[in-house]
Amino acid sequence: MATEKQPLTTLAMAILELLHERPMHPYEMTQLMRERRVDRRVKLRPGSLYHTVERLEGQGLIEVVDTQRQGRRPERTVYGMTEHGRDTFAQQTRQMLAEVAPNYPPYPVALSAGAELSPDDFLDQLRMRAMNLRAQVAAEQVVIDKVEDERLPRMYWIDFAFVHHQRKSELDWTQQLIDDLESGRIPWPDDKTATPPGPSVVDTKDGPDEKTS
Repeated sequence: MATEKQPLTTLAMAILELLHERPMHPYEMTQLMRERRVDRRVKLRPGSLYHTVERLEGQGLIEVVDTQRQGRRPERTVYGMTEHGRDTFAQQTRQMLAEVAPNYPPYPVALSAGAELSPDDFLDQLRMRAMNLRAQVAAEQVVIDKVEDERLPRMYWIDFAFVHHQRKSELDWTQQLIDDLESGRIPWPDDKTATPPGPSVVDTKDGPDEKTS
């Protein structure tokens, strides 16, 4: 059974979200996730999806409700959500909404390591990132314009809107960094051997230090 010590993965949550609509077989889940661009926020691979489905079944969160066969195609197993699955999904959704979970994206790591590159190289990579971000923001805006024209309720694509907002914020921040470096508002360190300032060390000794004569 799923517990707080073993939270459901984002892929497992995406599967359970789909099964709220109706029972499905894994191939249909994969196709719907791609059509709805769920794979932009959840790492989706056919092998991992089937493995996650098996694990959810083993945890009692989903169950087999039907099997289908069309012509000579392999038999497909259709899964539906159990009451325990609904309860677990709702519980984890509340937790994921309310809590700020640790996140380890690679961009901050690269920014920290970037001082080891030459200034020109660092700026070239930032400009490339900004260009890629602009392309993604533009592509996402096309999707948003489409769903708004279709008057699709915003809560059906609120996750997409959040990712789009994050992308635009990252683009603005990156472009500001480029401008600051190009103008010299952020100077490039001349001495790479200098040790960056760290947190102050608090003396945890009991009582005052002894004076020496």
